[in-house]
Parts: sequence; C-alpha cells; structure tokens
Amino acid sequence: MEGRPLEDAELVDLARDGDVSAYEELVSRYQGIAHRVAWLVVRQAGEAEDAVQEAFVKAYYALPRFRPGAPFRPWLLRIVANEARNRVRSVKRREALILRAAAATPGDAAPSPEAAVLARGDAEALARALGRLREPDRIVIAYRYLFDLSEAEMADSLGVQPGTVKSRLSRALGRLRSELEASGEVSR
Repeated sequence: MEGRPLEDAELVDLARDGDVSAYEELVSRYQGIAHRVAWLVVRQAGEAEDAVQEAFVKAYYALPRFRPGAPFRPWLLRIVANEARNRVRSVKRREALILRAAAATPGDAAPSPEAAVLARGDAEALARALGRLREPDRIVIAYRYLFDLSEAEMADSLGVQPGTVKSRLSRALGRLRSELEASGEVSR
C-alpha cells in the first residue's frame, strides 16, 4: 500500500515526530480552504495570506497539544479564523490610535481637520488621507502616534537630530491636514 495517500491523522503523527514533509503535505492539502476562511474574515487578500501563514506556523507549534483522533481540518480552520480575527482587531486598534493622536493636536483654537473627521466617526477618511502621504511622512506619523516613540527614540530610529524630528512631524501633520482638506472630506 505504498501509493496510498496518508490520512490526516497519520500525517499529524508524523509531523509531531519531526517529519517536516508530512506537515508540508497538510499545508498543501488545506492551504486553499484556509485562505478562503481568512479572506472571509479580513476581506483583503494580502492580510488573508499573512493570517494563513501565521496560522500554519502556530498550528505547527501547537501539534503537541492537538488531541489524537480529533479531526485536523476544523482544528486548523479555527486557528486560521482566530488569527484572521486578531489581524482585524489589530488594524482597528491602529486606526483608533491614529485617530486619537490626530485629534490631540494641542493649541488649535478651531478643531483640526483630523478632529473634524474623528468627530464624524470617519476613520476611513483619515486612513485614506494617510495612505496618500509619502512614505517618510507616514513613517514619522506612525512612529509618533502608532508606536508611541518619544522624540529621542524617533531621532535614533530615523538617524536624525531631535529638532529634525519635530520639524518632520510638523510638516507631515501639515500634509495630512492638506490631504484631508483637498479630499473634500473635511473643510477648515
């Protein structure tokens, strides 16, 4: 019976014992359905692909905890769906941080365009405006407001002086405001 394809349980047992090709066979078998499940949750092909890859890695390391005799496919798809949900929550947290940071522009007598967008609850408008910025502007805004780096940490990371960080951040926020105003999604 050398040509008989191995059952999932046999492949799982082999993979538990360190047979990488057995796990590769499981990945090959379930890659398609795993991607479809992830896409249903995240609705973006790239994010779905990342979720699937991470889920397969997590499943591999969780094989010792897999219950013998249990069906592999539902167990794996639960891991895929959980990883995809985690990615969605992560994106929402990052967007919320961007919005909170953008709304906290001190010294504005009138609300900033970011605050106006935030007040309308339009996170997508802010995310679109950020997406239209040049990469250096997105990076400096992300360092400050997503990753909560101090000016000194930003300076180290960017390889510039702390005063340069302040001016780059100020210019990037100005461009973000201009993008929001130019899009017609907010007026000043």
